[in-house]
Amino acid sequence: MQTAATFASDPPALAKPTGRQTVTAAMASLFGWGLDLFDLFILLYVAPVVGTLFFPADKPMLSLAGAYASFAVTLLIRPLGSALFGSYADRFGRRRALMVAVVGVGISTAVFGLLPTVGQIGWLATAVFLLFRLVQGIFVGGVVAASHTIGTESVPERWRGLMSGAVGGGGSAIGGLLASLVFYVVSLMAPGEAFADWGWRLMFFSGLLTSVIGLILFRNLEESPIFKDLQARKAALRAGAPAEASPIRSLFSPSNRGSFAVATLISFGGGAAYYLTSGYLPTLLKLVNGVPNATASMILIGANVAAAIGACGMGELSQHIGRKRSFLLMGAIRLLAFPALFLTMANTTSLVGVAACAFLLALIANASYGPLLIFLNEKFPTAVRATGTGLTWNIGFALGGMLPTLVSLVADGPTQIPMVLAVITTGVTLVYLVGAFLTDETQGNLDRA
Repeated sequence: MQTAATFASDPPALAKPTGRQTVTAAMASLFGWGLDLFDLFILLYVAPVVGTLFFPADKPMLSLAGAYASFAVTLLIRPLGSALFGSYADRFGRRRALMVAVVGVGISTAVFGLLPTVGQIGWLATAVFLLFRLVQGIFVGGVVAASHTIGTESVPERWRGLMSGAVGGGGSAIGGLLASLVFYVVSLMAPGEAFADWGWRLMFFSGLLTSVIGLILFRNLEESPIFKDLQARKAALRAGAPAEASPIRSLFSPSNRGSFAVATLISFGGGAAYYLTSGYLPTLLKLVNGVPNATASMILIGANVAAAIGACGMGELSQHIGRKRSFLLMGAIRLLAFPALFLTMANTTSLVGVAACAFLLALIANASYGPLLIFLNEKFPTAVRATGTGLTWNIGFALGGMLPTLVSLVADGPTQIPMVLAVITTGVTLVYLVGAFLTDETQGNLDRA
């Protein structure tokens, strides 16, 4: 039976990607991930309204927890999407998997704008809402498996660190930035109570933009040269050979399972920081600092720009100092910065001070997982790369994405949220550092078959 190890002994002679191929693949990875995170950010920005309409409760914090729990439902199903689409991408190509997944996310997001609320059909509305969150999660998991491999596999070695930060952090910043702009426009169109009446539906309808843009963007996308080379080698070895092991089975073989465990620890530490900072900022600004929607959207736009700078900067730095040292450096910074920034943000009355804390939180959190995408790619050989990257990323981010729900449940009112965030981010940073200490340096491993 062939496994990934079958191909590792014969290093491939890779064809150099053309400039057009490099740019197209980079754009596809960047915008593919950004457009899908745009759909996920929509829920974060309307979480207080969705909580009231689909998860009504006596206490506002319980309704908010319900909205975040629905976000966690999507995250929990994402590993299944990565297993399905990742296996497909490792067998038949990253390009086709990416196109199907992006279109699926856009359509499933728009459907939320059509759903009846609990006030209209009772608790059946909650069940239907959660069902479509599951559907959306499967497609988003598929996007990770494809978008997080085709870009880095298609650019020269020199630029892979920057590519990692651009897709992982810059892509998410693009998604958050687009969602912030839509939030700003819709807030102007539906001010005050109108937003809770019908404005939130417009937020979800905007998800159709991702399907249209995705189809246009990926029309000229080529398959990665690393994957095409692997397919050629497989074809040469296929005559008379035993059946090839599935990518999922190969991923959990003795040669790969240790890499899987360590990669998941770092993914969890990076993903948790992301959702507890960039993901929780809309709620923090509204409930703790009392910032109006229109002003909050402008702060969030700035925070997403800071996130892109942090992710791209640390991704590029990892190209010079290595992935392992980058993780250790950011872990040390996070231990000090996160508690200080959350508590400072809660106790300042200056709008400038609030904005500065929001910018720094987003910058540091996104910088800490800027090298994550290329690190995961380098951890797994080409034959299982989409599956391995997709599963470890999504398991880590799924567990991390549950933590905002925990914050809402533990905090007995908005005033306690900053302290709870300070404590939990310290804990997840320690997990992140454990993974960083355990891993070997991976830089330069991407071209192995």
